[in-house]
Amino acid sequence: MKKLITFVLCVFASLTLSAQETYIILLGGQSNMAGRGQFDELSEADKQRVDKAAEMISIVFNGRPEVPLSYQSASKRQSNYGPELFFGVTLHERFPDKKFVFVKESLGGTSLLGAWNPNWTEETAKLSERDEKRQKVKLYEQHTKAITTTLAAHPKAKIIGMLWMQGEKDTRLEVSATTYGENLQKLVNAYRTDFKVKDMPFFFGQINCPPRGNYLDGVEIVRQQMSASADKSKGLYMIPTSMDESWSDYPKRNDNVHYTTEGQKRLGTAFAEAFCGEVM
Repeated sequence: MKKLITFVLCVFASLTLSAQETYIILLGGQSNMAGRGQFDELSEADKQRVDKAAEMISIVFNGRPEVPLSYQSASKRQSNYGPELFFGVTLHERFPDKKFVFVKESLGGTSLLGAWNPNWTEETAKLSERDEKRQKVKLYEQHTKAITTTLAAHPKAKIIGMLWMQGEKDTRLEVSATTYGENLQKLVNAYRTDFKVKDMPFFFGQINCPPRGNYLDGVEIVRQQMSASADKSKGLYMIPTSMDESWSDYPKRNDNVHYTTEGQKRLGTAFAEAFCGEVM
């Protein structure tokens, strides 16, 4: 009888493990989502934390095959990462027994009005994107294809939220800056509708680059619209940033736009703390 009970318990444990739910988290944006953090600059302790998280977290980046969480090789000399790395590390340390898959789509210098528009048109793409490549790319469509493929590969998975880091490009034009809040809500609604995740939690970082180009009011307008969106819309959460050019909250490179290795580490951790507080 004792052996029979032991056998039944082992079978039950095996079935429970095989049926373990996988949680999918979406990530999107432009260059600060793509990330300029340098994996080689991390301490050995942090690299070990990443390795540990990678045992339970994988990532699909720009439609490529799913791989364990790590950096993305930008070239032979660079090992870039974005906020997903320490978002994942922090998430794993809070919930070491849960399995996550990140589905990330990002391209530097792209607009929410143009390339990221769920209702993409050639007219708005040409208006808001700077070159032929970005005027033709449909990032929302590409992302949704990758998400659909990932869901098919993980039948027991469910989407539990999204991270967004984008907006610097939209500050350059009045039309994209003044409609940013409206366009952000359309993006959120599109993901929630297309994947049938009502009130899907959506976390975004507030941009804090200096004014660039000829439209000097754009940065402040986008920052205000981001803040207003978080205040009035259910399930939208903002990671606030400072415009103090010491960039002491999230350190930046000399271009005053892109976050450093430390800046990306802090940004990813801030996303995780907000996410865990609201979702997990």
